[in-house]
Amino acid sequence: MLITSAFDSGNIQVLDISNSSDIRLNIRKDTDSDFYQWFYFRLSGARNEDVGFSIENAGGAAYPEGWENYSVCASYDRTEWFRIPTQYDGQTLKWHCDVDEDHIYFAYFAPYTMEQHADLIADSAQHPLVTTHVLGQTLDEQALDMLEIGYGPEDRKIVWLMARQHPGETMAEWWMEGMLERLLDESDPVSRRLLEKVHFYIVPNMNPDGSKRGHLRTNAAGANLNREWLEPSLERSPEVYLVREKMAETGVDFCMDVHGDEALPYNFLAGFEGIPDIQEEKIALFRKYRGLLATISPDFQEKHGYPISAPGTANLTVGTNYHAHAFNCVAMTLEMPFKDNDDLPDVDHGWSPDRCVHLGRQCLDALYQIVDEL
Repeated sequence: MLITSAFDSGNIQVLDISNSSDIRLNIRKDTDSDFYQWFYFRLSGARNEDVGFSIENAGGAAYPEGWENYSVCASYDRTEWFRIPTQYDGQTLKWHCDVDEDHIYFAYFAPYTMEQHADLIADSAQHPLVTTHVLGQTLDEQALDMLEIGYGPEDRKIVWLMARQHPGETMAEWWMEGMLERLLDESDPVSRRLLEKVHFYIVPNMNPDGSKRGHLRTNAAGANLNREWLEPSLERSPEVYLVREKMAETGVDFCMDVHGDEALPYNFLAGFEGIPDIQEEKIALFRKYRGLLATISPDFQEKHGYPISAPGTANLTVGTNYHAHAFNCVAMTLEMPFKDNDDLPDVDHGWSPDRCVHLGRQCLDALYQIVDEL
């Protein structure tokens, strides 16, 4: 048997593979950081065996509550990902699998690799309304890609969409795939009307370096990008610096920052209630969008989410708070689960790439309903 993670987005450390019924593993920390939780690896040479796995440092992960009622993702072809019953005792994450083929992959969530990202950019670029931009380079000298979509910004609302500030939250780029597929569908009436009213700036992956390195939360310098918005630098957080510069150039009417939450088994939105000088009409429009999305999608809800910040207490290093404050816009953070959606569970797949894709499409329906009020 062999375990490897020496590929795009891979992450695992093998402690002992001598006993197939209990292969002992650790998750590698993000570079220059104590964050860890993302894992992705391949097991080879175990066809027709019942193999057991133990991740021994799970209890020290960034969000250990994320392991409670969690099920590991597995795939033979890296296209269909299914869930495997998993146990967590407060320290160790364990699961067993009857392996049917020569290779099987395991991951914290269905990966979205940088190769998939390159395909997403290339496919989108074929549409006549898409202009691709490289805002600059990351610390690992990868391109920071942006898609500009529309007939032109003049007399149109400016909408920014971004995903994967935290690279291990791969559901965010699956969401992007669904949203872009619909937005660029010339036969879709909602997309056609939106493009008459809106000019889009879209960053499908804010953290290419962390994505390729197999990080949970940080970039190549160990920076948590969603705590860098107030004072980013080219030396530590070029991704945020470059996007912030472009946002200042274009202005912003609406911004959604797409994430995943380790612990909460729901889809929800977080707003900007705690920023200084908040405008009630802006927060009212955020709440209207949230309510519309809950009506449109049974996978979305308003009951569960993060505590609301008291007035004037918002952390302006966080993207959504910074966007709302700096650009006087409607801003929000979309969170999706690593586990399942407890309101509409799927035992076999949990929260899955397909469901992320559907939610990405439905978020455009809600945007269409409020676009004239932006």
